[in-house]
Amino acid sequence: MTETLRPRRSCLAVPGSNPRFLEKAKGLNADQVFLDLEDACAPLAKPGARKNIVAALNDGGWGDKIRVVRVNDWTTHWTYRDVVEVVEGAGPNLDCIMLPKVQSADQVVALDILLTQIEKTMGFEVGKIGIEAQIENAQGLIAVDAIAKASPRVETIIFGPADFMASINMKSLVVGEQPPGYDVGDAYHHILMSILMAARANNKQAIDGPYLQIRDPEGFKRVASRSAALGFDGKWVLHPDQVGIANEVYAPSQDDYDHAELILDAYDYCTSEAGGMKGSAMLGDEMIDEASRKMALVISAKGRAAGMERTSKFEPPES
Repeated sequence: MTETLRPRRSCLAVPGSNPRFLEKAKGLNADQVFLDLEDACAPLAKPGARKNIVAALNDGGWGDKIRVVRVNDWTTHWTYRDVVEVVEGAGPNLDCIMLPKVQSADQVVALDILLTQIEKTMGFEVGKIGIEAQIENAQGLIAVDAIAKASPRVETIIFGPADFMASINMKSLVVGEQPPGYDVGDAYHHILMSILMAARANNKQAIDGPYLQIRDPEGFKRVASRSAALGFDGKWVLHPDQVGIANEVYAPSQDDYDHAELILDAYDYCTSEAGGMKGSAMLGDEMIDEASRKMALVISAKGRAAGMERTSKFEPPES
């Protein structure tokens, strides 16, 4: 369902208050960068960070990365100035605004209205700038389907684990890890699946939140693999060393990608006149049908978005 959306395997957080980090991020191999005006910026640093971000976006050099700015949430007094200054200053060089701590569809609608007003005033293309909605508490999770439906601008639904853990009084200080004493499964499974279902039901991407133990690459890979196995499209990265791991984890393996492409080719052939117009066929020892094609489309789309090249070729069976 997400084959037309942009790849977001790795979503790199960059503090807007640090020009050196903003410049360094341009050279990293992340699918997306989000320049942060929220938690990564101290209150006194936020006005200057807006100017840094506008300059960094307009200076270019981001390649084909998705360029996102995370503004402050609507309960603060910074939000409208964040949106106005960044979009008026660098709108043509901006792909999305990330809205944190979303609790209702109305908050997304409010951002959509403000973006539309700015775009019309500035003569920008109306509707070009997307919205990424971050779910960080129980109220947001309960409303997640309505949030995903709130605007055609919405591109992603994001899990914000740290604030979420605090909001439900989870007994843990290690973001993303299982809380001590919880030994019956995955404490985050319901949260992740709720976000994923809302995203897929509305053709949005689902993005997992950060893993704060930046010197533990194996831990990052283990936690990322959990959401990737469910079907999430990517994960936040906080350190350059996490970028490559995320890009690997949220892309299919070479074998799976090759197999998916073979299924698509074989199904196209077997349903064609040359292939006998059959609804199902054998691919080696495997029977494939329309359901197989749908599953293969997901894997092939992820592989193509990751720039993978197939290493096998379908050969029609000899008559």
